[in-house]
Amino acid sequence: MNLLGGRARTRYLHPLSWRELGTRFDLGRALAGGLLPSIYFSDDARADLDAYTGTYLQQEIVAEGATRNVSAFSRFLRVAALCNATMVNFTNVANDAQVPRTTVYEYFEILEDTLLLHEVPAWKASVKRRPLVSSKHYCFDVGVASALQGRRVSPGTPEFGAAFETWLLHELVCHRDYVSGTPVRYWRAASGFEVDFILGDHTAIDVKAKETVSAQDPRSLRALAEEKKLKRYLCVSLEPRRREVQGVSVLPYRAFLEGLWGGEFAP
Repeated sequence: MNLLGGRARTRYLHPLSWRELGTRFDLGRALAGGLLPSIYFSDDARADLDAYTGTYLQQEIVAEGATRNVSAFSRFLRVAALCNATMVNFTNVANDAQVPRTTVYEYFEILEDTLLLHEVPAWKASVKRRPLVSSKHYCFDVGVASALQGRRVSPGTPEFGAAFETWLLHELVCHRDYVSGTPVRYWRAASGFEVDFILGDHTAIDVKAKETVSAQDPRSLRALAEEKKLKRYLCVSLEPRRREVQGVSVLPYRAFLEGLWGGEFAP
């Protein structure tokens, strides 16, 4: 007899969140080294990250029995990391990693099953502009992503924007799994407009890793607003103050996180 039937619950534990760290949160530290507890508080985060991604991570995957071809998986892992925050072209990944395309699909499933990868599905409810349907993929931790890529994240670098976006997804995933249960999706139209995240069917969020958001930056949010399907349109940025730009709320990331965890952006 299965006495757990109907009573089993699934709980996820993620790297540290902004809310958990409180006054100990530092954006530069988070984006450079990630939010795994032992690494965030490390005196040498980069060395610990290199050890984690170079040896421990791959050995853990092998120990799980998910794959026995360590060299092939290692090549794939570094190529997959370069696809962070994008829609993945599986054929290109297969070619770059020198593994069959079918194996690439299997390896992505392994990353999802071991909670090393977040799949963000497409929001498909737009009518005026045809939406794309492919998912985007994000590494579970921004520091692990940059270490696998062999890159260092710092303000002004091309990697900074993707790192900022990956970290904000981490906060949304933490809030979803710890508090709200609200699905996180993204929207991209065939015409090129793209909004980074859609919470449920009520809030659109675009991420801009810049201190001054121009009038043109929220154009994808304004295009999505023409659908008249969502409740609010937010541009999360590095700006110091909250303001409105043509119907779009431009928020400092701290104000956004305070609102998120405080229930301001509920349905």
